[in-house]
Amino acid sequence: RPRAPMNPDLDRLQPYPFQKLTELKAGVTPPAHLEHIALSIGEPKHPTPGFIAETLASHLHGLAHYPVTRGGDALRETIAAWATWRFDLPAGSLDAARHVLPVTGTREALFAFAQCVVDRSRDPLVLMPNPFYQIYEGAALLAGAEPHFLNLGVDNRFLPDLDAVPDAIWNRCQLLYLCNPGNPSGAVMDEAHLRQAIELAERFDFVIAADECYSEIHFPGATPPPGLLGAAARMGNTDYRRCVVFHSLSKRSNVPGLRSGFVAGDAQILERFHLYRTYHGCSMAPPSQAASTAAWADEAHVEENRRLYAQKFDAMLEILGDVLKVSRPDAGFYLWPETPVDDQTFARELFARENVTVLPGSYLSRDTEAGNPGRNRVRMALVAPLDECIEAAGRIRRFVESL
Repeated sequence: RPRAPMNPDLDRLQPYPFQKLTELKAGVTPPAHLEHIALSIGEPKHPTPGFIAETLASHLHGLAHYPVTRGGDALRETIAAWATWRFDLPAGSLDAARHVLPVTGTREALFAFAQCVVDRSRDPLVLMPNPFYQIYEGAALLAGAEPHFLNLGVDNRFLPDLDAVPDAIWNRCQLLYLCNPGNPSGAVMDEAHLRQAIELAERFDFVIAADECYSEIHFPGATPPPGLLGAAARMGNTDYRRCVVFHSLSKRSNVPGLRSGFVAGDAQILERFHLYRTYHGCSMAPPSQAASTAAWADEAHVEENRRLYAQKFDAMLEILGDVLKVSRPDAGFYLWPETPVDDQTFARELFARENVTVLPGSYLSRDTEAGNPGRNRVRMALVAPLDECIEAAGRIRRFVESL
């Protein structure tokens, strides 16, 4: 019978990296005597702080009420206060009523944002880093835009080279996704780089969506990564024109199942995004709002989180540093090493011989005229407990030495 009509843009979506990884591992039986260690998925494994869970449980009575899309005053005010403190914004410049919206995780917000801001009638481009979080590409395609990839590699320190983008591309750009700190490299754009992006947005009339969900995973004692709103404010752009940032509790507070984050920035854009979201239907449940308010108000658990990741980086780099081309990132919880063989071969054979799963870098990237910038690299997520990371590093070292 005739096929039911469907959105044809769905056919433009590529398989998700983990679907490709499952296919890569199909038919492989790893050694039964070795427990599986997954370094492939960036799902935090540190314990959820008890006070967050307790706050969630103590507010279950809120399930009796419909939440509003804009979120409660307490949550938005706590977020505004946190962002003002964290990014050194001028007092009062980030208005909780106008500049902040809670979202049910940055994944859904990053996707929905493109559907809201892209005008598909104007031959739009959406620019994004390559490698990248695949939501950026899917969001662009389903908004009726073409993705344009900014390759990240050793030559540009894994940071987008904005000077290399021709005016003809900027003229068609409607949305620029930035990921800072970067996934998977952990590279951090400094404030001058962020200011350059804002200047280009003003000159060529586009919006910046800055995915900053790894901003709180940095090394103890290090200068925290800068943010887009801070860069805007220090340029005198205190209404945050054309700038929208995306933050999440998943990695900062080890609550990936809470599905909680926020967007903040340009009030006019967020007012339209709020309108979109009233139809989208993604308002945060009242118990989640209460738990999120408590999480954003506490920094002690975030500092402990950083300490745990730093221990794992120290241990893994000590074991792997002389057998793989790998270095400590600026921030985040990934290692992004070069592989001595093709990245897919490396990942499949490592699983087959050592029962350790890593993600091929080419699955996080797209082929371009200049090649695939993720090829011959793998992403290792240091999310497992310290003892498992040490065990995994030992197995990876043994595997590399056997090649």
